[in-house]
Amino acid sequence: MTRRSAPVRFSGAIRRGRRASPMKGETLAPGMTIGLFGGSFDPVHRGHFHVAATALKKLQLDRLWWIVSPQNPLKQRRAGEFQRRLTAVEDAAERPRMVVSDIEDRTGIRTTAELIAVLKARHPRVRFVWIMGADNLGQFHEWHRWRDIAASVPIAVIARPQDPIRARLSPMARELAATRISETHAHTLAKSSPPGWTYLTERLHSEASSRLRGDPPR
Repeated sequence: MTRRSAPVRFSGAIRRGRRASPMKGETLAPGMTIGLFGGSFDPVHRGHFHVAATALKKLQLDRLWWIVSPQNPLKQRRAGEFQRRLTAVEDAAERPRMVVSDIEDRTGIRTTAELIAVLKARHPRVRFVWIMGADNLGQFHEWHRWRDIAASVPIAVIARPQDPIRARLSPMARELAATRISETHAHTLAKSSPPGWTYLTERLHSEASSRLRGDPPR
């Protein structure tokens, strides 16, 4: 059975009067390496699982958290009902060391930069790595405080079929080219000091959320 993230209190980060009850499940211990894989997962599909499984394997992580977001701020399309998506991810992430988290919905945190800052402040001896597919690398420079994210945690980008060459020529990839770690040494990323990132290749899954939703091609 998939276990949710560790009991984490976010009293200093709660918005709109929300109450953040500690979550049941995995605990975080000093020295652990945790991959953070965020998204709306609307719907979750094999491509997402490919990213998560590749990160676990090649980065040699202790845990990988699937962080289900209430809404991607860069997408105009409204995400589907949150509990439905959370349950679907729980069903999909049935693998040891994978943890499903509703931290963003539970706390009111809405940006990756804020979430990482809070997690690092509360767990200074845990090593976090941000995980994303290559399709997100192309727009990473549009994320809120993206440079702060890159300066706070190492980043692992997992190859996806959607135009990988363009992704590797993105503003983020060019600006941080000197900090890129080769795939051969990707296992050292989680314990390296940021900024640092790597680009991982593995057998690709071309399945896309838009195809599963039945959205018209663009």
